[in-house]
Amino acid sequence: MPSLRGSAFLLFVVSGFCGLVYQVVWLRLAFAAFGIVTPVLSILLSAFMAGLALGSWLGGRAAAGLVAKGAGRAAVAYGIVEIGIAGGAVAVPWLFGVGEQALLAAGEASSTGYLLASALWLAGAILPFSTCMGATFPLMMGFLRARLPGDERTFSWLYLGNVVGAMLGAAAAAAVLIESLGFRGTLLVAAAGNVAIGLAAFALARAGGTATPQRAVTTPLPPPTGLSPRLRTALLFATGFTSMAMEVAWTRAFTPVLQTTIYAFAGVLVTYLFATWLGSFWYRRDLARGRTLDGQALLALLFVASLLPLCGNDPRLHASVALVLLSIVPVSALLGYLTPQLIDEHARGEPQGAGTSYAVNVLGCILGPLFAGYVVLPTMGVAGTLLVSACVYPVFLLLARPTGAQPAWISAIVAGWLLAALGVTVVRTHEDPAAYAGGHADAAVEVRRDHVASVVSYVAAEPASAPLKDRKRMLVNGVGITTLTDLTKVMAHLPLAARERPPESTLVICFGMGTTFRSLNTWGGRTTAVELVPSVADAFGFYWADAAQVCARNGARIVIDDGRRFLTRCGERFDLITLDPPPPVEAGGSSLLYTTEFYRLVKQRLSPTGVLQQWFPGGEDAILRAVVNTLQREFPHVLVYRAFEATPDVPLHLAGTHVLAAEWPLQPPTVQQAIARMPEAAKKDLVEWHPQMPLEMAWEYILKQRMPLTDALPANDRLGITDDRPYNEYFLLRRTFSALAPMLQDVLPAK
Repeated sequence: MPSLRGSAFLLFVVSGFCGLVYQVVWLRLAFAAFGIVTPVLSILLSAFMAGLALGSWLGGRAAAGLVAKGAGRAAVAYGIVEIGIAGGAVAVPWLFGVGEQALLAAGEASSTGYLLASALWLAGAILPFSTCMGATFPLMMGFLRARLPGDERTFSWLYLGNVVGAMLGAAAAAAVLIESLGFRGTLLVAAAGNVAIGLAAFALARAGGTATPQRAVTTPLPPPTGLSPRLRTALLFATGFTSMAMEVAWTRAFTPVLQTTIYAFAGVLVTYLFATWLGSFWYRRDLARGRTLDGQALLALLFVASLLPLCGNDPRLHASVALVLLSIVPVSALLGYLTPQLIDEHARGEPQGAGTSYAVNVLGCILGPLFAGYVVLPTMGVAGTLLVSACVYPVFLLLARPTGAQPAWISAIVAGWLLAALGVTVVRTHEDPAAYAGGHADAAVEVRRDHVASVVSYVAAEPASAPLKDRKRMLVNGVGITTLTDLTKVMAHLPLAARERPPESTLVICFGMGTTFRSLNTWGGRTTAVELVPSVADAFGFYWADAAQVCARNGARIVIDDGRRFLTRCGERFDLITLDPPPPVEAGGSSLLYTTEFYRLVKQRLSPTGVLQQWFPGGEDAILRAVVNTLQREFPHVLVYRAFEATPDVPLHLAGTHVLAAEWPLQPPTVQQAIARMPEAAKKDLVEWHPQMPLEMAWEYILKQRMPLTDALPANDRLGITDDRPYNEYFLLRRTFSALAPMLQDVLPAK
């Protein structure tokens, strides 16, 4: 009955679409609630995968009993499960909000207590709904098995539909839905899709009846892979493990080319899913012809393909986004071929067998990113992680004990070992010190890796005539973050000079090279810096010879935490909170430091005469105006200063902007007032790199850049940034279709 199989395929396309939408949005909401830290990402993905595995196993056990009482019952159960998934659109965001408040006393985001507590809470919030998602495969397989006896390839058919939907869901969420509807509106779209699937499943059950099964379908048996049942099960686990481990490594390896926008990560995800679909489609085509690739050939090809993303993306060769994405297509397609093939062979159309084998595969998907992120990447780096993952496949080929030498796969194995040798000896990644030494054996290069990122600190060889401080660089996952510049000193001195009294407590969020933190310490009082990446804070001494003395000063401290979460849980009030989010302004997750909700939190942590200093590094004009408008909606007094280093002909949105905000009548200081309010140590710090410059001249350069607030405000008073509508991060629609831009600016409520 082609129509029955076609209906099931369509249902799984929609189901896959909704599942990826949930995953994308839940992850972003989890960052807002629990902090933009790697453990949150790993825990949420692991809980998501754990639910899929648990649901697949439970669904497989339940399907047999349901079908025994009538085929339609499995379809009804499938419909109920899909409607249950829709409840996650409301329940999961609510549970995240409750958990955010409940875990405030659990300590820093890097503490063991918080990691454990947040893991349990996240898992508890996600698990019921991801379990329902996992149960969908065996339940529908049970229904199809009863209605179409003899069809032993139903898993690969449903898997193909699910992958198609997942690809469309990832693309639509990133490119259209979130920008136009926000996170909550996007979740409602997914929920509507699940409800529609559920209702369609009920109709399918009634139309198919519950009594006599349809005539047996004669389909070719899946050709054997040549692998033993035990080895096949182990390989299912290994493919899930290595594929997710490689995805984690790809994310870090490709950042220098793809940058940090959500579209870069969406591009990797969509490419991976598209290639998986190609592989699944290829398998289904070969299955219909009765001649699929055997397991030994696939293992040999996987060995070669898994090394292409490493060997084909040496930063010295190219910086092409297309080539980067193309490099992951072969390995993703082969995994898309092998996974349904292994499950088809193991299950033979039986839902319980499919559920168990799929659960084994998903278990590997749970452990792979955890092992890569916390063990291999911090110790062996990107190259080591990809090499270790690739070498799993020839090991399985040896375990398979091939009986005859096949020239094709032997050639592939030889090619794989040649690529592995190149990866060890010749290929460079952005983590390799040699990539920054410029041919100088004694060049200063330090590479630090942790579970969050890879950080490279080095001294550029060129221009050799430039001062040492101008040649010091910091790269996080290959992306330049900041330099030793007077602008970062101004982030400390300008807002403090606007106050009449010396500060008692100051805070800088985003540590960078530590310049602002060091400058704040010259004003006295307590000084706190919050940094997300441990290796960034550890590199402080590379940039400043007196870093140890600065950290040893009474009242100085560096906290490894998410900045937003730190403000939420700390009870301290600050006379200055200065923000320097990493560039670009469109970076994924950066909106959490620009939103209405965040600025309201900042207000709670400022003293009665406290000042917020928001740095805008330059970018789209509409984003600058959205930031300033969001600020002035929350603070009655706002001052705007162009970066003094920018020439007059540079537009405001490209020049870089200091925005000062307060709830008290904040007034711009005069040159004389600014100097009089500064401690001696602060005066020396401001002109540290310009010892011949009079202090008066330095302040004149800074203060004359003040401009009217109205020049930085948008024409549309509703243009802004909120947690639900991250205007700076999602921009594809308005930049591609300019006619839509005005309609997408209504983010803030009308006054």
